[in-house]
Amino acid sequence: MRDNHLSRRRFLLNMAIAAPAGSLVVSQAAIAEELPRLSPDDPLAVGLQYVEDATKSKSTVYKAGDTCDNCLHIKGTAGDAFRPCAIIPGKTVAAAGWCSAWAAKS
Repeated sequence: MRDNHLSRRRFLLNMAIAAPAGSLVVSQAAIAEELPRLSPDDPLAVGLQYVEDATKSKSTVYKAGDTCDNCLHIKGTAGDAFRPCAIIPGKTVAAAGWCSAWAAKS
């Protein structure tokens, strides 16, 4: 009888650990789809010199060919027009965009 109790306890503990991990993956995917786009007028965007079209950047730091799509900080699914960014919490950025936090992927 005691062995069943320990097995049940172990099972419930494993379920408690596994369930949030599975929920987190689903939640992150769902959240990424629902995030609003970063407006170029947003104070954070202004501070980072963010533009939705990298070729229209007026920053002296911008180099042709640098875009959010090839930046180290971009997250989400490659090919999506707007994706989450590690620098901009709670918003998505244009894959064709650019900001002064741009860093080459390694």
